[in-house]
Formats: sequence, structure tokens, C-alpha cells
Amino acid sequence: MQFAPSTIHDTVTEHMELLPDPLPGEPLAVVSRWMDQAWAARRQPNANSMVLATSTRDGRPSARVVLCKDIVPQPGYLVFYTNYLSSKGRQLEENPRAAAVIHWDALHRQVRLEGLVVTSPAADSDAYFASRSWDRRIGAWASAQSEPVASRAALESAVAAAARRFGVPVPGTAPADNELEVPIPRPPHWGGYRLWADAVELWVEGEARIHDRARWTRSLTPGAGDAFTTGPWSVTRLQP
Repeated sequence: MQFAPSTIHDTVTEHMELLPDPLPGEPLAVVSRWMDQAWAARRQPNANSMVLATSTRDGRPSARVVLCKDIVPQPGYLVFYTNYLSSKGRQLEENPRAAAVIHWDALHRQVRLEGLVVTSPAADSDAYFASRSWDRRIGAWASAQSEPVASRAALESAVAAAARRFGVPVPGTAPADNELEVPIPRPPHWGGYRLWADAVELWVEGEARIHDRARWTRSLTPGAGDAFTTGPWSVTRLQP
């Protein structure tokens, strides 16, 4: 089935500016600014939604949507959180490279990133987990993400068991009280990842499909701990 081009003219023009010339030296600073503008525009519920692509050791790819929780232009990485034992977590253990896409359709912009992925420091994961509502923290304990489950009832039973363990109501069975102060620690199988970018592509929609594109690349050299020594960015404009 083919979809006809929309005949509805988008009235949003405040973010239609093309990439500057000369191109900026730090692409993730632009990505951070675009993210702020996407949230301010309120044109989609999750402006930080991001397609994350990973692959197994033998190159079998898979992709899913996660939430980008932080952009750190210097030294240059994005942060997302998930279950370390999920399919994406297992793939990142086998092959710690990933690609990501952030697309703001209403704002006519897209970001593509590629790079190396490492786990976030435990302190960062603890702090973010503590900021989540209690019912979401219960969900992280209850779900063995990506693993088979016998039935929806079995999953709900696991959620109820986790709620009893920490002395809170079963999520969904009573009015939500996100201010409930109960110490629910972070599960050891749940936390953050940092996607250190060694390639970034910025895209801006252009008239008559003559889009504006540019690609930045740099080297990443393993450093102390899970950090990297970064080389300078090299940038080139691309044809659409």
C-alpha cells in the first residue's frame, strides 16, 4: 500500500532553518539544543524517544524505542536506562556498539548516532532509579525483561509479589500515590548505559526533498574505567 503525500501544510516554521555554514564543530551541542526545543514545542508526548539498534556477535540486528535521558555534549555521550539482562542488554554485552535515531517529524529534524556503549556508573543509576515513581521501581523488580512468561496473570502475580516484598500497594489496584516514600533500591540487573558517539549525522528537512545533512566523525580510545579519550570531530556536508 502506498501513502499519498500529505496535502496539509505544516505551519511550524520556527525550526526549519538549515544547518549553518560553516558547520559547528560540536554536533552533540546542537543535538542538546534541538532536544530542548522539541520539549518546548510540545508536539509529541515523548520528545526524547530514540530508536536504539543493537546486534548480536554474529551481526543479527534488532531495534526498539528507548528514552534518551541525558545528552552530555562534552565529552560526548547519550544516556538511556534499561534491564541489563534484556535482549538489548545481552546484545550490548556481546557487541558493545550501537546506533540510534531521534526523529522529530513535526520539527523537520533527525539525528543519527553511532558509537560504543558502556554501563553508567552505579551512582548515576542509583540516583536516576530513586527519582522514578515507586510503581515504576516495583515494575523493574518484577519484570525479567524479554524473557517468556506463561500468561498475563503470571506477570501480574510477579508484580504483586514484588509489591509485597517492599510493602507497597500493588500497582494499578489503588489510586496511584507517586509521593509514597518507601525505600525501594535499584535492582542489580537494572541501570544506565552511555552511548559514546563516534559518528553523528544531523538532518534538516528541505524544500522539494533537498534536505540538509552533515556527518561528524571522531576516534574513541579506551581510557580509565569506562571513559574514552576522544579525538577531534571531523565534519562534512552530505547530499540528501
